[in-house]
Amino acid sequence: MREIVIVAIFVCIGLASAAEAQDRMPPIAADKLSEAQNAAIEAFKAARSVDISGPFVPLLRSPEAMNRARAMGDYLRYRSALPPRLSEFVILLVARQWTQNYEWSAHEPIARQAGVAAATVAAIAEGRRPEQMTKDEEALYALVDELRRNQSVSDATYARVVDLFGERGVIDAIGIDGYYTMLAMVLNTARTPLPAGATPGLAPVPR
Repeated sequence: MREIVIVAIFVCIGLASAAEAQDRMPPIAADKLSEAQNAAIEAFKAARSVDISGPFVPLLRSPEAMNRARAMGDYLRYRSALPPRLSEFVILLVARQWTQNYEWSAHEPIARQAGVAAATVAAIAEGRRPEQMTKDEEALYALVDELRRNQSVSDATYARVVDLFGERGVIDAIGIDGYYTMLAMVLNTARTPLPAGATPGLAPVPR
C-alpha cells in the first residue's frame, strides 16, 4: 500500500511539472486569425522580414499591443544610443533576472558575437556580478541593478551613465531594460517553449 501511495505521489508531481511546462498561448491556426491579427502579422513581416516567433506569438492575442511592442523593439534593439554589445548586455541581465530561457537562447550568442566577454556571460548566467566588466558595462550594470533593488538610481550612477551615453542613453538603457522585461513577463506567463533543439541556458536562481 505504501508503495502505491509513493508511486501516486510521483505521478502527481510529474503531471504538475508537465502542466507547468505547457504552452498556454501556442501559435493560432491560420483559419482562426482575425482581420486585425492578420494585419499585425503582415506589419511584422514587412518590418522584420521574418515570421512572428517567441513573445510575439502570445502577443498576437492583442494585435495592437503586438504592433506597438514590435515598433518599440525595432528602435530599442537596432537604433538606440547603445551599441549592440551594450544593448545585448542589458538584455542578458533581464533574461537572467526573469530566468527567461527563450530570451537567453536568442540573445546569448548575439551578445558574444557583439563582444560581451565569455566570462561576463557566464557570470550573468550564474546570477553573479561579473568581475571584469568594461567601464561602460559596469555603469549599465549599476543602473539596472539599482533600479531593480531600490526602484531608484543614485546620483553617482546617474552621472556615470550620462557621462558615457548622454541623457538619451539613460532613457534608451532604461527602455531596453523595461521592454525586455515586458517580453520576459509575456513569455513566462504564456510558458512559451524554447525553439526546437534548444536547451535551457539558465537554471533558477535562489531568491
